Amino acid sequence: MTETNHSTTEHHAPGMEAAKLGIWTFLATEVLLFGGLFTAYTVFRIRYPELFHAEHLKLNRVLGLVNTGILITSSLTMALGIAAIRQGKQKLLQRCLLLTILLAGCFLGVKYLEYSEKFHHGLRPGTNLFFALYFMMTGLHGLHVIGGMAVLAAMLIMARQGRFSEDYHTPVEISGLYWHFVDLVWIYLFPLLYLTG
Repeated sequence: MTETNHSTTEHHAPGMEAAKLGIWTFLATEVLLFGGLFTAYTVFRIRYPELFHAEHLKLNRVLGLVNTGILITSSLTMALGIAAIRQGKQKLLQRCLLLTILLAGCFLGVKYLEYSEKFHHGLRPGTNLFFALYFMMTGLHGLHVIGGMAVLAAMLIMARQGRFSEDYHTPVEISGLYWHFVDLVWIYLFPLLYLTG
């Protein structure tokens, strides 16, 4: 590493640590939010086991599984993008960001199909307690996916402007942490809602 690169890395190090602390603090509040919903779901499922068992069977497990695969793949493309920019591969970063955004769009498309199917059969947020929680939890997660797409789109624009390099890529890493969190929430939601009744 040249002396210039070493100096640049040192210059960005304090900012990177502060940014990472900020995103971890933000994610901690998000964990509390979703944790509260998970707890409420578990409490009501224990209290009304017959209702929750019968209603969870009405969910489309195939679409849920497809969306799980989509989000896991998007986590992979995000991780590959971060690895790429750490090596100064800007074009590869751009491709990985674009793929991640497209996969997020596919996730929302599948979720739209699933919601449409539920509405067609008269299953709405006010149907019963199970579907009230289902739509609340998956809807909130969907909003986080949209927010993540907006952040990743901003990263893509900045990447195309040449704003990142192997010495400076903190915003990409921060965005990656957020995106992995969004994926992780779904990894919990899928078995909780679709597989256990």
